[in-house]
Amino acid sequence: MTTLFFGTDIDILKEYKSRHSARDILEVADCDTLLNTIKELDAYVIVSDYDSVSHSINKMLASNTLPESVIVLERVPELVTGKMLISKGVKAYGNSRMLKLHYDQMLQTVIDGKIWTYPELTIALAKEAKRSTLSQEAEALIEHRLTEKEKEVVYAILEGLTNDAIASELDITLRTVKAHISSIFTKLHINDRVSLILLLK
Repeated sequence: MTTLFFGTDIDILKEYKSRHSARDILEVADCDTLLNTIKELDAYVIVSDYDSVSHSINKMLASNTLPESVIVLERVPELVTGKMLISKGVKAYGNSRMLKLHYDQMLQTVIDGKIWTYPELTIALAKEAKRSTLSQEAEALIEHRLTEKEKEVVYAILEGLTNDAIASELDITLRTVKAHISSIFTKLHINDRVSLILLLK
């Protein structure tokens, strides 16, 4: 797995390398080089510095040419920016100065084909997709494919509840909550909570 750092700020790149002891990292400063480089790679993750390349990222989003596995990091993450980026296909959004532990979790989540967001952004996305705002198509999908208990779990997720809170709310064990969530993901052909939220929005 090759990591590409997409940005023009040399200080952020140095900080990124020192904080994350990045290995197999390729530095890319412009959109054309990025797109040409990924053509030659079998597996990659793009870590982009939104503060220095937001124009290029937004241009790719507008032209529907955003590559797979793009992580966007920003010095001061904003909920509105995160919601927009995640809804348009970015796989992760967060703080460019996050701790190594969180960075490693985020990177592994993206490598596993899932979407990663920081907790406040996940809650904000969930609140936008609450039950009362679900489309008829989304309601029909969960009505047709899920059991009654699985539907309760979906609505709890849309309220922004954690697994522990769902277990308490529905008076079931944490293990049962995890089993329901796994079943929901399988039945709806998704990988994670953010994908569920985006599917039902």
